[in-house]
Amino acid sequence: MTYRFRDLLALEPLSADELNFILDQSQPFQEIQRHSLKKLATLRGKTVVLAFFENSTRTRLSFGTAASRLGADTMNLQAEASSLKKGETLLDTANNLNAMKPDCFVMRHSSSGAADFVARHLEIPVVNAGDGTHEHPSQGLLDALTIRDRKGTLKDLNVTILGDISHSRVARSNIHLLGKFGCRFTLCGPAMWVPRELEKIGPPGTPIRCVYRVEEALEDADVIMVLRVQTERLHEPSLSQNDYILLYQLNAERMRLAKKDALILHPGPINRGIEITPEVADGPRSAVLEQVTNGVAVRMAILYLLMVGATEGTHPALEVKGEPKPKESAHASD
Repeated sequence: MTYRFRDLLALEPLSADELNFILDQSQPFQEIQRHSLKKLATLRGKTVVLAFFENSTRTRLSFGTAASRLGADTMNLQAEASSLKKGETLLDTANNLNAMKPDCFVMRHSSSGAADFVARHLEIPVVNAGDGTHEHPSQGLLDALTIRDRKGTLKDLNVTILGDISHSRVARSNIHLLGKFGCRFTLCGPAMWVPRELEKIGPPGTPIRCVYRVEEALEDADVIMVLRVQTERLHEPSLSQNDYILLYQLNAERMRLAKKDALILHPGPINRGIEITPEVADGPRSAVLEQVTNGVAVRMAILYLLMVGATEGTHPALEVKGEPKPKESAHASD
């Protein structure tokens, strides 16, 4: 079955079938990343606005790379140069960018609901690249693709999320997505960052528990998501950096408590030595760099589905021929 999407603002409203469809559409784009020639003409002649009203490195570069590899042009607006700093409203900025006649609007904003607000005023597709503490849909999708690749399934997994969950849009998107596949969640971190009401944020019937001992959280974990800790939130007397390291850091000793094949994810950027140690972040169970690579494939799929739409027949990435033969082989066949 083929699904059509007007925007991608959140994962919470999407069904398991719709989520699987996006992941399936991402798979052929994964193969493109392995080619020496990565350029497609799928979106040739189209333009994607990258409106990042909040600082970003990985997500902005990933969406820009995805657009380029599909053949699209990009228009960039970054936080430090944003017209909002000059007093312009978000809607005026969006309307001015839209007046340049782009074909898709990718935006990140520090306010929850900002992407939905803009989408209600624009006729072109809008992609939420992270809004406040609400959601980060493309991150949830790339995490799911990475898990599915490594584990072979998204169903019935024990997922542990460590860190500042109350402020994390990444955690929310992962819970909304993976909860639709029967996953069970253990949320762990300091009590001020893991309030009990988080046990109710998933899809109906999703088992979610909050614990405050990392040793308990890691037991029987199939997937461990380590969230980046905002160091400015670590301060005396409530919680110092040393306290966090002592109580919640994921290190090699604590990893022995998880399953031997437990997969480690991190959305980046990593604060090495604070939320996770280098030997764990770079170890064989870590999929951190795979997440980055899969992020380009997922974002290619998102742009393709919103701007063109999947049709019956060959996926555009499957129309690409294999690597070119060496010149001598080509001459020999002439």
